[in-house]
Amino acid sequence: MTSQSQGIQQLLQAEKRAKDKLEEAKKRKGKRLKQAKEEAIAEIDHYRLQREKEFRNKQTNVMGSQGSLSAKIEEQTTETIRNLTSSYQKNMESMMKKLLSTICDINPEIHPNFSHAV
Repeated sequence: MTSQSQGIQQLLQAEKRAKDKLEEAKKRKGKRLKQAKEEAIAEIDHYRLQREKEFRNKQTNVMGSQGSLSAKIEEQTTETIRNLTSSYQKNMESMMKKLLSTICDINPEIHPNFSHAV
């Protein structure tokens, strides 16, 4: 009987060791999963930051070129306005004289259709 009770004790101890090893393995597995999750999150964050940086660079290049186009268009508009103002100042006096002479200088004469009737 003692050998049976010793055998049972050995079985119980072996079962306890197996249970302890199983619990330890579960803890290691949990740690590895947690570590893998943290590494994946870090890798995702790194990738996201890299892609955002590339996007910002491309956006800066596109917006920068649009900004230079905008400045170029603004400069051309200013130049055109300056030319029109200059042309207006130069030609205003002569145009006013032409308009006033056309309106005020009346040359009375008989209309050609009326002269046949008389």
